[in-house]
Amino acid sequence: MPSSPGPVPPGRSPACPDAGAATGAAARADGAFAGEALADGVLADGVLADGALADGGPCADEARTGDGPGADEPPTGRGSRAGADGAVGYRAVFAVPEFRFVFAAHLLSALGVVVCEIALSVLVFRISGSPLLSALTLALGLLPYVVGGTLLSAVADRYPARRVLVCCDVLCALAAAGMVVPGTPVAVLLVLRCVLAAVAPVFAGTRAATLGEILGEGELFVLGRSVIRLVNQSAQLAGFGAGGLLLAVATPRAVLAITAGTFVGSALLLRLGTAARPARDGTRDARRGALLGASLGGVRLLLADRRVRALLLLTWLPPSLLVVPEALLIPYAGLLGAGPAGMGLLMCSMPLGAVVAESLAGSFLGPRARTRLTFPMGLFAVLPSLGFAVQPSLGWAVVLLVLTGTGITYNFGVDRWFVDAVPEKLLGQAMTVMQAGRMTLMGLAMGLAGVAAEYAPLRVVMPAAGVVGVLCVPVVIREVRRTAPGRAAGAARTVAGGLRGPAGRLPDTEN
Repeated sequence: MPSSPGPVPPGRSPACPDAGAATGAAARADGAFAGEALADGVLADGVLADGALADGGPCADEARTGDGPGADEPPTGRGSRAGADGAVGYRAVFAVPEFRFVFAAHLLSALGVVVCEIALSVLVFRISGSPLLSALTLALGLLPYVVGGTLLSAVADRYPARRVLVCCDVLCALAAAGMVVPGTPVAVLLVLRCVLAAVAPVFAGTRAATLGEILGEGELFVLGRSVIRLVNQSAQLAGFGAGGLLLAVATPRAVLAITAGTFVGSALLLRLGTAARPARDGTRDARRGALLGASLGGVRLLLADRRVRALLLLTWLPPSLLVVPEALLIPYAGLLGAGPAGMGLLMCSMPLGAVVAESLAGSFLGPRARTRLTFPMGLFAVLPSLGFAVQPSLGWAVVLLVLTGTGITYNFGVDRWFVDAVPEKLLGQAMTVMQAGRMTLMGLAMGLAGVAAEYAPLRVVMPAAGVVGVLCVPVVIREVRRTAPGRAAGAARTVAGGLRGPAGRLPDTEN
């Protein structure tokens, strides 16, 4: 087990490893959770105050005055010193030993989740004979995100990250093991599925915030998040195939036992391969409050900030719209008479487009070019669904879905801007809320698409998401532009010692 995070990532001082993140270890240990308007609270106009430097720490003066390493470089945000034109590739991310353990752990758990969903759906159908209950096992993989994302979100910052991640994996392993027990009623199986879904946003938010500590919060962080998205998309492609093969040679309960093992393996990798770090919100006094109150209070603080709220909407809206045609691919394949092979091709098309586009953008484009993709690709992601209005053939439907998948590249810029906009002490909770909101809205959109398809033709329902996107996404993009640092809505920041300018300029938001 490493005793330190390993090589110091770009944007951090070797002597003061947290200076690049605009906060020292002392700031994370001594800061209060909420209610301190001058240090970490929300200004009256809804701009989150960046009070990390006010708490001091051994590197505070260095970060404040710009005398530390890289002082001559223009700042691009908290701990984000990667030059706007300097290309940083995936190889640099994997050069950090600790990230390799995080990657391997996430690969195991992501595959485990996908295979678990397939095996559980088959098991529930065999027990109950009900297509509704079988489909419900998949829906329950999304909707309970709102519970973990709101009521438990403070866990990500209140407790040490490694402990949270390992405990989440262990809890998932126990839930999967409970599904294996013979004679378990369907109702209990669905409850255990809800446990997995409620834990997921806490795990995802904690891991995302931990990447900032492992990789810094500049381009390596953005690319690290990109790798996680690649794993998620690839897990869908590989997980469906692996799940089908496993179910062909083993019972659903045996497959569920294998998924329990993947969660255990992930927990071991995180426990043995990542460093122990203090909680970002290490406050121990009465101001910290109960977990539920702290979670809801943190969510209120985040949503009260206009900049954070705009970025959350930009993170949530395109995915919730592009899943509408995806949710109706099975009936659409039936409409075309495509058969099982065509159905499988349609289901794989969007993840395939996402994997290819994200890999190419992360490998061959520099930070400036990737950031400039944010607004165009955020809008482009919802446009291909308009093509389903003409009921395209199987081949053209595949092309439309692949193009839709390429829209995932808009996340490069959103990730950078979001981590710059959120106070360090709330970063884990903010990432949890981001993930929970996205998955919850996607689940709701899929459900609404299914209901709408009961009353309207697919050629009307599937492109309807594109119409909504054309109307709404530009409005959200406009709000993100208006709240960018340097503009009236986003320029003011405050610390305990008085007003100061923003920690860094939002790079390339003017496309």
